[in-house]
Amino acid sequence: MDRRAFFQNSGLGLGAAALGTLLNESTGAMAFCKGGASGLHHAASAKSIVYLHMIGAPSQLDLFDPKPELVRRDNEVCPPSLLEGRRFAFIGGELRLSGSTQKFKQHGQSGHSISNLMPNLAKVADELCLVHSLHTEEINHAPAQLFLHTGFGRGGRPSIGSWVTYGLGSENSDLPAYVVLQSGPAGGAGASMMSSGFLPSVHQGVSFRSSGDSVLYLSNPEGHSNGSRRRVLDAVRSLNEAHLEDVGDPEIATRINQYELAYRMQSSVPELMDLGGESSDTMELYGAKPGKSSFANNCLLARRLVERGVRFVELYDSDWDHHNNLDDRLASKCKDIDQSTTALILDLKQRGLLESTLVVWGSEFGRTPLAQGVDGNGNKTSGGRDHHKDAFTVWLAGGGIRGGHSYGRTDEFGFGITEDPVHVHDLNATVLHLLGIDHERLTYKYQGREFRLTDVSGKVHKAWFA
Repeated sequence: MDRRAFFQNSGLGLGAAALGTLLNESTGAMAFCKGGASGLHHAASAKSIVYLHMIGAPSQLDLFDPKPELVRRDNEVCPPSLLEGRRFAFIGGELRLSGSTQKFKQHGQSGHSISNLMPNLAKVADELCLVHSLHTEEINHAPAQLFLHTGFGRGGRPSIGSWVTYGLGSENSDLPAYVVLQSGPAGGAGASMMSSGFLPSVHQGVSFRSSGDSVLYLSNPEGHSNGSRRRVLDAVRSLNEAHLEDVGDPEIATRINQYELAYRMQSSVPELMDLGGESSDTMELYGAKPGKSSFANNCLLARRLVERGVRFVELYDSDWDHHNNLDDRLASKCKDIDQSTTALILDLKQRGLLESTLVVWGSEFGRTPLAQGVDGNGNKTSGGRDHHKDAFTVWLAGGGIRGGHSYGRTDEFGFGITEDPVHVHDLNATVLHLLGIDHERLTYKYQGREFRLTDVSGKVHKAWFA
């Protein structure tokens, strides 16, 4: 008996079972996703996550990790001993040290050192856990973006957002569990950063736009009413249900579920994206403007999504790849995000949502302590910094995080880690733990192997926890 005949005659009703779980209106998620705030494997500190990914890699040396000795020795030829075993993407030849021109001050009771480029964020220093010792295995943007999001430097594996929704589902049946908001061009890895990979495609990240049609192709075609659209969907659903019962393919059930979700989103998404109901004080806090496509609007939308029970919200912000004209370009980008990032933390806190929402800010790697772009005399002109995978900074807030804590150290130049190294797999393992997920137990069997986000490593850093 072949497989199809077995399922048809065994009485298992695989297709009906899959359809029933995928269309469970009480949870809006697959049965195996049901976990909610209690977590999948243990009590969760966070119910949802807002992940702020700065595409291109901000310079940690000019924002969060001051190096006085590097400043003192600015423009000196780098000692060869500091370069042994290190790889750089573009720079070579005679390399010179490059101290930051930014001014650092200590802020809050924690004494976090934050540069003058982030004056608003400095006001919430005691909400932040600064991790100075992150390192990755990839040196170029697209592979490093994939490694951060999927645990692997090439495409085909699920993103962290997909893993989280696979484990926990969503608390809102009218919106996707995993939403992406973007300001600026896409990163080198593009849509692969929000891919569901080999997980069921219901866990794919859905990209929302803060101007124009919020979701492409969500509106009815011209000349079609909601009623006529409903009749079409009912007909398509009945055909898909018959096909599902025949072959038992869970991806057919996913397709049915996604058609129904898209129909519900025709009402829920316009309401979500309409900022007209927000107070003038809230709009001013974020620096948001209705109808504009901006990081500020996206931060406000992230709060609105979290309020509505969306599990994983990711914001991509572009143009942080500063190989030249570092001072001007970094200052411009920080101005784009400083106020609204701070507003997100303050707004979540005053609404009682920060305790249950984990906020993560970071990028695929950091920048070198070396100058890129020097003239023939070794003088920095409109110089920048190259990619640096060996030591960089991320920060976390809310969702069970120990605010005001600083973790890990780098050497006096910022080349390497001297205390408490944190691999990208460690960061992802810790994020999953805060959401109630044991990263070693959240697995999916594909092509004969059990896969997980953290591959075969990953350490939970409990020192970050409140």
